[in-house]
Amino acid sequence: MTHQYQEMKDMKKHKKHYDMLGYICDAQYGIPTRCPCGGEIKTDVSPNPKYRHDFDTLPGSRYFTCKNYEDDGMHFRQPWAFGVEDEVRRLRMEMNDMAEEIAKLKRIITSTSRP
Repeated sequence: MTHQYQEMKDMKKHKKHYDMLGYICDAQYGIPTRCPCGGEIKTDVSPNPKYRHDFDTLPGSRYFTCKNYEDDGMHFRQPWAFGVEDEVRRLRMEMNDMAEEIAKLKRIITSTSRP
């Protein structure tokens, strides 16, 4: 039988682990700058399909990966195309918001400048 203190310690350790997995899943949008583990992100080209569970690792495929990448689910690894696609989508939304704001400001300026 384990002590209550040890059970609480184990529970906190498991919660931290699952929280980290959630952070990594949430971070898989856009072009990454840092891995949730704190490691640097680099762009690589796969010379051969060494990660069988990933579908975008054919020879010559590009991907973003943590400098300290291990296949344990705690480090960042994302196909390059998905990161760029998400980033372009985000930038388009931002550009559309700015265009709407500019149009609104033009309407305000032209309506107040008339005598």
